[in-house]
Amino acid sequence: MFFSKKLKKIKQIKHCFFSRKNGFSKSIYKSLNCGKGSRDNKKNVDRNLNYVAKYMAIEKNKLVLMHQIHSNKVVEIKKDNYRKKITADAIITRMRGIALGVLTADCVPIIIYDFKTNIVGCIHAGWKGAFSDIIHKTIKKIKKINSNNRIYASVGPCIGKKSYEVDNDFYKKFLIKSKNNKIYFSNKNKKKKLFNLRKFVTDKLLKLNVRVDQINRDTFAEKSNFFSYRRSCKLKQKDYGRCISAVRLL
Repeated sequence: MFFSKKLKKIKQIKHCFFSRKNGFSKSIYKSLNCGKGSRDNKKNVDRNLNYVAKYMAIEKNKLVLMHQIHSNKVVEIKKDNYRKKITADAIITRMRGIALGVLTADCVPIIIYDFKTNIVGCIHAGWKGAFSDIIHKTIKKIKKINSNNRIYASVGPCIGKKSYEVDNDFYKKFLIKSKNNKIYFSNKNKKKKLFNLRKFVTDKLLKLNVRVDQINRDTFAEKSNFFSYRRSCKLKQKDYGRCISAVRLL
């Protein structure tokens, strides 16, 4: 389990960036795999989600997850939709008695709290979502509810720059959007570059006047702590688990 130093001090919320430990899954999913979309035994995934709900001090059916599609779609969770299937990559809420969760396996989990309006949120920010402005859209949605904000964000465990190898086509895609994006890349060799997803995401938050802290852990490098899509591909595993990060209003 990992915690934001800033968010930990805020008595109005409870949060956690869960590691892959303390769960019930076996083999490549060992052990706290919370990915319903994985090929893991569904009973084990349910037991893992029960463990998370219990830690967050809610019932399992009050743990709200998204069907994540690497989009820029943001949904506000209310009494009329929290039990429905939510297709999105960011969720926010003013509701008490529920927890919001985001699943990741190299992408960036971001937990958000607006001190002024008492809104919490989760963002799933992979490169596609971040590239298509999921972060800006989430903050914009919070500010639309109330423009008087003091927003805090914790950028959770994700793939580190040293582990994130990309090709030149990927690099060019970012440069076409803005030449300023060059700062997020460094050369590995003639064909490959290294991409700093954490900095790319963090800078987007900072430009929106969000106060940011980091759980600066590399999901690819820390095999015992985190699931990693890229590491699973490299090891030629058939599937991979997902870590969960969660937040709720108290």
